[in-house]
Amino acid sequence: MAQKPVLIVLAGGVSSRMWPLREKSLLKFGEEPLLVSQLQRYRKLGLERVILIANPANQTIISELVEPLKKHIRIDVGVQAEPTGMGDALLQAEPFLGDSPDTPIYVTQVHDVVDDALHESMLKAFDKAPYASFLAGYEMADYFPGGYLTVDDDRRIHGIVEKPGAENRPSNLVNIVAHVHSAANRLFDAIRAEYASDTPGDDHYERAMAALMPEQVYRVVPYSGHWSALKFPWHVLDVMDHFLSRIEGQLVAEDTFIAPNTTLVGNVFIAPGARIYPGAAVVGPAYIGAGTIIGNNALVRNSMVLDNCEVGFTTEIARSYVADNCSMHACRVLDSIFAPGVNFSAGCTTANLRIDRGEVSSTIKGQRLPSGRNKLGAIIGQDSFLSVDVMTMPGVKIGERAQVGPGTHVHHDIKDGQRVYVRQQLQVVDDAD
Repeated sequence: MAQKPVLIVLAGGVSSRMWPLREKSLLKFGEEPLLVSQLQRYRKLGLERVILIANPANQTIISELVEPLKKHIRIDVGVQAEPTGMGDALLQAEPFLGDSPDTPIYVTQVHDVVDDALHESMLKAFDKAPYASFLAGYEMADYFPGGYLTVDDDRRIHGIVEKPGAENRPSNLVNIVAHVHSAANRLFDAIRAEYASDTPGDDHYERAMAALMPEQVYRVVPYSGHWSALKFPWHVLDVMDHFLSRIEGQLVAEDTFIAPNTTLVGNVFIAPGARIYPGAAVVGPAYIGAGTIIGNNALVRNSMVLDNCEVGFTTEIARSYVADNCSMHACRVLDSIFAPGVNFSAGCTTANLRIDRGEVSSTIKGQRLPSGRNKLGAIIGQDSFLSVDVMTMPGVKIGERAQVGPGTHVHHDIKDGQRVYVRQQLQVVDDAD
């Protein structure tokens, strides 16, 4: 049996494109942050050693978060001081390999969510041929603006072509970051050579692999299962759907209150301390977190509502992700994402459908980007307060701690900490007239 590779998990990328959401590796999809649930999965697959690469902003919280896991798996945390590409991030793992620089490594990203079957296939392929390196190739019929693998009939990879265009694809296999390298030192030397060359771009890692391919055997492991990558904030809904799909049956904790005339339909998870009151309906797949209240005649469907939330009277939450400690009352939350602590007052609605029923776009770092969705509501940052009767237009984002006054229709993004109110003029009529 081949030596088990050391797992290198890249968790230090800057999350600026995820605004107004915070660190994507710390988003919860159930009881645990994504980073923890990913590490739990790797441990169950038999991987015994992990090197996490963080950034200066998240190093402390990641180190604290993984401390309890060290009872079961060896974990080291390295830091990439500057965001200078994936190649530099991988080089930060080198000191932790110590006297075994030629050990095999398995490179993944915390924000790539795939089925366990992919990791099993990667490890099995390496176990059968430990002299070779392996890259996962996601099988896609439609064009995807990513890196495509050039592969021969023997599944040997000869190159990676970045964004070749639909007509120039060398294969239908898109490179995703699930890579087993047979010898870390050989890869690290190739990465250093690319940085020394001063070639423009941030693709040093991909160029290093391409430089190795004439001599080092790289083979593809085809994959066609689930793949969600947290790149933009609306991708939270894709990852949510994946975790919801893993709920089987109606799992209701003992320490809950479920009123006799509550309706539970389909695959539903109800965490301890949750309370669901008369007339409410939870339609699966759905996740209700610990201590959360689902009030009278409320409806939650195809959604995650995490811990200690208040879903008040007649509220509807559909196809949405609601983080901890959010409050909603007599409102509509549709195809939306709420960070922790959002207050969504009575009468508020997230519009999710354009008048022309076309694809919804959203602004990312000043650029309008298509979301790939014809239904997308609002993305609201932590501790924002939306007053009664606020309505948000499709794809709008509201920053952390923002305050939106009553009756406001939000057509454009609101920055962190901004206060937005509608000017109201009152006409006083004297009864004597």
